[in-house]
Amino acid sequence: MIEPQPDAIYLVELCSGERRHWRCLAARPGEVARWWRDLDSGREFAESGLMYAWRILARADADLPEPRR
Repeated sequence: MIEPQPDAIYLVELCSGERRHWRCLAARPGEVARWWRDLDSGREFAESGLMYAWRILARADADLPEPRR
């Protein structure tokens, strides 16, 4: 099992079979749930708010191109 690290990017697989890239965000003050940002949509969400099953397939930082500056 992969233990997500803050600011790292992961390839995740949703229960539908769809694969997405999510960035693990640092914990928010006073909250226990881990937060994520979907890199395609830009939306942020807490694990506790997800209504579907998913799993981390791999850390994917090296698989993505560097952001434009």
